[in-house]
Amino acid sequence: MSLFRIEEIRRMSGKERNEELESLTKELLHERGIIATGGSPDNPGRVGEIRRTIARIKTVQREEQREAAMAGRGTRG
Repeated sequence: MSLFRIEEIRRMSGKERNEELESLTKELLHERGIIATGGSPDNPGRVGEIRRTIARIKTVQREEQREAAMAGRGTRG
């Protein structure tokens, strides 16, 4: 599982972003489960990396929603 930069996320289609978001969410749940049971994660910084990548994906999705809403409203003036 690779983590993405914002430019890479912007180039993805909506379907690809949703698939990555789902995959990362499952991976985060797995990592948190290991921690909750008292285990030691292989890479402790991975949880933060996953969270940031999820936030990036959600940010791009929200930007696109706002752009679509603004385009639907037209221009005022």
